[in-house]
Amino acid sequence: MSNEHLEYIKKVKKELISITMFRIAILVIFIALWEVLARLNILDPFLTSSPSRILNSLISFIKEGTLFSHILITCYETILGFTLGTVLGAIIAIILWASPFVSKVLDPYLVVLNALPKVALAPIVIFWVGNGMTAIIVIALLISIVTTIITVLTGFNEVDKGKLKLMETLQASKFQTLKYLVFPANIQVIISALKINVGLSWVGVIMGEFLVARKGLGFLIVYGGQISQLDMVMMSIVILSVIAFIMYKAVSKLEEKLININ
Repeated sequence: MSNEHLEYIKKVKKELISITMFRIAILVIFIALWEVLARLNILDPFLTSSPSRILNSLISFIKEGTLFSHILITCYETILGFTLGTVLGAIIAIILWASPFVSKVLDPYLVVLNALPKVALAPIVIFWVGNGMTAIIVIALLISIVTTIITVLTGFNEVDKGKLKLMETLQASKFQTLKYLVFPANIQVIISALKINVGLSWVGVIMGEFLVARKGLGFLIVYGGQISQLDMVMMSIVILSVIAFIMYKAVSKLEEKLININ
């Protein structure tokens, strides 16, 4: 390895360390400023809570032994909705790519479904599948599946036409073209769909829990608002933010591995 290469690696590592330190500093300053302003009553602690009050609320729930069950339920619903939305969306996108005629026929319907606010479908879903966890998972699925179909299908359709013609000349089947050309060329597109679905799945689950849940972080947010316990609400939001960030980072790690393989 040349000296120039070593210097470049050191420079990249130094930059990453600097970025991480600045991120941590911003977070620490924000939390400290929030706490100080709340203690000085410049911010009303009842309306905005404070880091110390959120921490006290967290400790209280941990002592009660109920917090982890709420977290596990919400995570289960989110991961299942995320997985189903991504897998089914990708499968439908593959079917539409393999049949251009069907894709053209269904295109306006996909556009309408994508534009339709999915919250409008929630009462119908609850009526169809019942007032429970299944409804929450279906709502999360509906929110992510259409976006996945459109994102992945667009990527598939934008594969280099010359390469597609070459595969056709070599008499490759649709499956072979998909496996050896289309899919590898769209790794980034699929990862982008996964990243988008992380956020959409959380939106769907929390929205569903707002409507029908008796457990979960979404339920805690609604319940805390109803009894004017903003500490509980803010605690749930902070936990949601942390878990969503971890889920997003997991997808990013998957992206790095897939890129290295290719």
